[in-house]
Amino acid sequence: MTNTTPTKPLALVTGASSGIGFELAKQFAQHGFDLVVDAEDAGIDTAAAKLRSEGTEVIAVQADLRTPEGIEQLWDRVLGLGRPLDAAALNAGVGRGGAFVDTDWAEDLAVMQLNVVSTAALLKLVLVQMTGRNAGRVLVTSSVAATMPGAYQPVYNASKSFVQSLTEAVQQELKDSAVTITSLMPGPTDTDFFDRADLEGTAMGKGPKDDPAQVAAQGFEGLMAGKKEVLAGSLMTRAQEAMSKVLPDSVKSSAHEVIAKPRD
Repeated sequence: MTNTTPTKPLALVTGASSGIGFELAKQFAQHGFDLVVDAEDAGIDTAAAKLRSEGTEVIAVQADLRTPEGIEQLWDRVLGLGRPLDAAALNAGVGRGGAFVDTDWAEDLAVMQLNVVSTAALLKLVLVQMTGRNAGRVLVTSSVAATMPGAYQPVYNASKSFVQSLTEAVQQELKDSAVTITSLMPGPTDTDFFDRADLEGTAMGKGPKDDPAQVAAQGFEGLMAGKKEVLAGSLMTRAQEAMSKVLPDSVKSSAHEVIAKPRD
């Protein structure tokens, strides 16, 4: 009788239909992981088909993580496999450009529900399982934006500050554990983020951007090495983060206004 017991490690990737998330899923597939991939859009099925060409098992879940029902749907699917989760890349996120007084509150709330609530909820679910067996790796997609007040993108930057702070705190709590948590901090990256966030007409939207495949490869390498933080992308992004460490918040906020304020 053929042995059908899975022998590959299992990874979960959220926000995996395109951009950094898809490239992260590809990294896992190319390095011998089976996958559970999630996104809110139907493009997750197309992404899963591409990932299967790497010779790995891929389970696609179309669930809206902005809702408690979407989070439960995804996690139930993971648990239903009856397999330990060896790695997770919590990458789902969205932005919104514009002045705080001008943006629609429902859209602001959607950013917070996805970036903050779903990331924290899934991080807790994943870590409870992993710490229970003292094994596993988690990659949390933060952002260089977490290091600065985001004038004309205030809710997004604040959400990533939450994610970064949460990640660093839990890293400290688990310092004596075999479970590792890695923060991935990309800068502007060539994805549909700017279109969805209505930032294409800004200096940031029109400016140079990093390759999502490069960002994902750097993130995956850092995850597997157990690094606490990966500042991903080009030298330009690293220089931006280095400057952010020494500049006062007022200066950083003014600089962010220049690149994120819509142009007439």
